[in-house]
Amino acid sequence: MTPEILLLAAGSSSRMRGGDKLLECIDGEPQLARIARAALATGCPVSVALPPDRPGRAACLAGLALRLVAVPNPEAGMAASLTAGLGALPAAAPVLLLLADLPEITAEDLQTILAAWQIRPDCIARGAAADGTPGHPVGFPADLRPELLALTGDLGAREVIGRHKDRLMIVPLPGTHATTDLDTPEDWARWRAGRNS
Repeated sequence: MTPEILLLAAGSSSRMRGGDKLLECIDGEPQLARIARAALATGCPVSVALPPDRPGRAACLAGLALRLVAVPNPEAGMAASLTAGLGALPAAAPVLLLLADLPEITAEDLQTILAAWQIRPDCIARGAAADGTPGHPVGFPADLRPELLALTGDLGAREVIGRHKDRLMIVPLPGTHATTDLDTPEDWARWRAGRNS
């Protein structure tokens, strides 16, 4: 079955001091729109988990052929986004979890993960930096979805990965694409300076 891509975009951007890291512009468009377009370019169905109090996020996705999923209680942590998003997807589908705040992830990166996963669809397919450092996205077979739905708090899917280490397949991506996560204005400034140097 074709994997579903679930883009997790309900975080509070609390360390941005009033800004929203998902609306930071990269090459002329907001990060959230950029990564949503990358996900859509794979040909997989794409859903985006969004909080109720960030209308700018939904606005930047207007016109894109994806499903918007409201997360009523994003303050409850990453698990709230996971359970809301997964609940909107076909129950038998494998799911590729994609964090919305990864500014280096490309459509080609996502295709690399999906191609490797297609060869071993029973595995958990996890993106990694070129040096092997685990990162994102992470693909879960459909049989593990009940465990994802049972998560609580802010641990995300790490707990499920830890229980199934024997099924883990690391998929290296270029450079630090899988691990670059920018949480503060200073992080964004340093990253942009590095891009332009």
